[in-house]
Amino acid sequence: MSTPMGDDGELTPRRWLASLATRQRRLLRLAMLAGFAAGGATIVQMLLLAWTVSAVLVRSAVPSELAGAFMAMVATVAFRALAQWGQEVAAQEASLRIRSAARSALVERLEALGPVRLAGRHSAGLGGQLVEQVEALDGYFARFQPQLRLAVALPLAVLLVVVWLDWLAALFLLLSAPLIPLFMALVGIGAERLNRQQFAAMNRLAGQFLDRVRGITTLQLFNRTSQATDEVFAAADDYRRRSMRILRLAFLSSAVLEFFASVAIAVVAIYIGFGLLGYIEFGPAPRLTLFSGLAVLLLAPEFFQPLRTLSQHYHDRAAALGAADGLVALLGEPLPDAGGGVKPARIDEAGKPASMIALQGVSASHPGRGRVLGPVDLEVPAGTSLALVGPSGAGKSTLLQLIAGFIGPETGEVAVDADDGIAWLDQRPLLIQGTIADNLRLAAPEASEMQMRTALERAGLGELMARLPEGLATPLAERGSGLSGGQAQRLALARVFLSPARLVLLDEPTASLDEASEARVIEALRTLLDEGRTLVIATHHPALMTMAEWVMTLDEGRVVALDPGRGVAGGWS
Repeated sequence: MSTPMGDDGELTPRRWLASLATRQRRLLRLAMLAGFAAGGATIVQMLLLAWTVSAVLVRSAVPSELAGAFMAMVATVAFRALAQWGQEVAAQEASLRIRSAARSALVERLEALGPVRLAGRHSAGLGGQLVEQVEALDGYFARFQPQLRLAVALPLAVLLVVVWLDWLAALFLLLSAPLIPLFMALVGIGAERLNRQQFAAMNRLAGQFLDRVRGITTLQLFNRTSQATDEVFAAADDYRRRSMRILRLAFLSSAVLEFFASVAIAVVAIYIGFGLLGYIEFGPAPRLTLFSGLAVLLLAPEFFQPLRTLSQHYHDRAAALGAADGLVALLGEPLPDAGGGVKPARIDEAGKPASMIALQGVSASHPGRGRVLGPVDLEVPAGTSLALVGPSGAGKSTLLQLIAGFIGPETGEVAVDADDGIAWLDQRPLLIQGTIADNLRLAAPEASEMQMRTALERAGLGELMARLPEGLATPLAERGSGLSGGQAQRLALARVFLSPARLVLLDEPTASLDEASEARVIEALRTLLDEGRTLVIATHHPALMTMAEWVMTLDEGRVVALDPGRGVAGGWS
């Protein structure tokens, strides 16, 4: 999904919202036409009601003479209800489609940015943006956008009818009408800023709460739960005060708008009353009748109603702009260079990939740190294993991220045979809240129960599964709470076994494991090699270096040595 830019090339919230509305122009226009039809039916209903009252009081009409008028009023009311229903359905459908498109665009941007570029953003904040801030767009598209045009069309239609009845009353309405948009604009300036601050406070609150929940064990060990509770309470209270400030502004602005509308209607009522009593002889006043005067009085509130409804939904606009500000910032995150991603592996004369991984003159930089890797030249044949070693900060993880496509190279080219995808495993595997089967199906959604049990056996978790009464349906908490570090790592390895990927990238897969768990993980990695998969492992552990065919030593981002390991004999040259 494309994102609109301002004249200076910068993504702007207003243009982004406008582009979303453009994609559902047909439904929004249908909602506006249905609203206009409902407004037209209201005008007809008021005229029929004024005519009926006038007929009864002035002409002493009997009920039989008014049957047609009553039937017309019933039909008008039914048509008005149907039109209002159509307006609501069309507007809600447009809003639903727009929010779905916006959420899809955000997910695509998150996927394109990758985990490295999103490392500086809290997962709770991103979740809040995908849910709360996208949902904040609902009122803007479902209510404000259709009402924005109705606020012009319907008062104009009412004004034309009032001009036909009494042009002086229409002049009173016309002079008072600009006061409502003026106050809406004044209120909107502050409401947009407050909504933007509220969404930022909500993201902070979500991040603080999630951090405390994740670290509840550590907080209990150090007896800091009371302080953590106070911090969350303070953040929640700050969010409450900001929400109340927005509500106070909304109620105050509504009261001001209602006041001016009531004053204008009162002026029209005074004019009609004195005109019917004969106290006003200016302009059309002497020609006022009960029908024309009552019709003007009934239509006066309908003249202001679309403007008052728009003022109520004007806060939906402020909320949407406040939400869009954060969403546009995420959509405006720069993507890696188009040429910096993972390219297909080179094909040899036999039509097969010449190597699983090929790096030519590859280097990478991080903001604030400068160049952290390169230049590096490397070729890794399929079915082999390579261990990346060196001190912390030597560039091991950066090299893995380049091969995975999480970041793009500053110079050079990365070619990978990734037709079957790439399996990634680090020292903190991603485990979600759900069952063991749910976690395994992240890698293979269509995997059968037998396939999952086989993968768990090969990962060394057969004994654990035999002890679990619920088996694959055993629930796990977030981040695998309930499993030891070694069990969580082997569960992630079982996902790799289920994955069809032939290339497996591992970043410190045995970190923080005891010797027994480390031995089981290494044995499972050997099983992957026996399947003909290619392993690239960043590690400090001698046991993994021993398992690898070749060991590449990095220091300060440069290749210091490439030595044969003690794994599969022969290695590669």
